[in-house]
Amino acid sequence: MPHYAFRCKQCRHEFSAFYKSVRDYAAATPTCPRCGSAQLARVIDRVAIQAPTRDFTRMNANEMLSVFESGDSRQVGQMFEQVSGTHPALAAQYHEATKQLLAGESMDKVEKRLQDQQQDAAAGKKPKKKSP
Repeated sequence: MPHYAFRCKQCRHEFSAFYKSVRDYAAATPTCPRCGSAQLARVIDRVAIQAPTRDFTRMNANEMLSVFESGDSRQVGQMFEQVSGTHPALAAQYHEATKQLLAGESMDKVEKRLQDQQQDAAAGKKPKKKSP
């Protein structure tokens, strides 16, 4: 049910009115519940705007580099996710790193963990189990 916020021009009282539809709102003549005045101003109290999705697949190398340099791990994770998707040929480590970045983990921590895993693999060590 849409709600509309108003401010009375006479007594400055702010209030909300609820209508079942936009048609009902258009036909209504709201009045101030405090003083009864019909001299009202609409108040915009909240606005929700969905941010457009960024298309990382259309970026050139310099634009992708600027995403890395921004330090925003979630954006880097989104870029990884879009560029690679869930392609099965990519290593499980790549997908795990993408999940960690999307969760907001710092890029430095994710990179360090990947380096440690590569060193362990080169030394013939078994991968460490993830702690909870």
